[in-house]
Amino acid sequence: MNYFDLTGQVAIVTGCSTGLGVQMAHALANQGANVVCLARRKNLVDEVAAELSAKYGVKAIGVSCDITDTNRVEEAVKEVMDTFGRIDILVNNAGTGAVAPAEQITDEQFQWEMDVDLFGSFKVTRAVVNQAMLAAGYGRIINIASMYGMVGNKIAPASPYHAAKGGLVNLTRALACEWGDKGITVNSICPGYFETPLTKETLDSEFFQNYAKTMIPVARYGKEGELDTATLFLASPLSTYVNGVILPVDGGYTSM
Repeated sequence: MNYFDLTGQVAIVTGCSTGLGVQMAHALANQGANVVCLARRKNLVDEVAAELSAKYGVKAIGVSCDITDTNRVEEAVKEVMDTFGRIDILVNNAGTGAVAPAEQITDEQFQWEMDVDLFGSFKVTRAVVNQAMLAAGYGRIINIASMYGMVGNKIAPASPYHAAKGGLVNLTRALACEWGDKGITVNSICPGYFETPLTKETLDSEFFQNYAKTMIPVARYGKEGELDTATLFLASPLSTYVNGVILPVDGGYTSM
């Protein structure tokens, strides 16, 4: 038995234009899922969708959507339902990150972080559950939070990011409690330091690399693909009894 077989299922991955979202989309398509690549930049999500279709033989489409726009989110989910008639998996991956000392953070920076990472994820989740999962009596929702949603840090001040991702962690628990008896599981992955277009400049610095060797028990950053198995585990139809879990994939950072 292939415990991670997702053949015929439909997965939405937000923030699926670059970085971790694209990697997780590949993992889901590799196991047979049809994938909706959702992000703001239509040209990029279309490119990712074409690559998935060509490589894995699944149906993949790109959908342009700003997850802070409630009406557009509702329309985008309707587009998916009109195309596929079902949504089995939602990976809330879209996010941003303001790095600055807390005393210098503006209202706008803090608000934007909340609007994207926390409220945006909720808007997509609400639309998907209302339009697809409740009626089906089935769903796998995976929120991509951060180890920074579980702890603070002294190397890269990012208080809005910590607050938003911490909110997403507890939103995961709240929704898991609300929908667990409806066949919908809600879990969260908390990645550690992975190189993405958002983090590359910071992680490339010698100072940060030395910090990583001290603070990460495995003494390195996460590599491409090392988030995939966590995603597939939580997306699996057989992970029925895994609900409300906060899963760090951080090389042991949060164990110290």
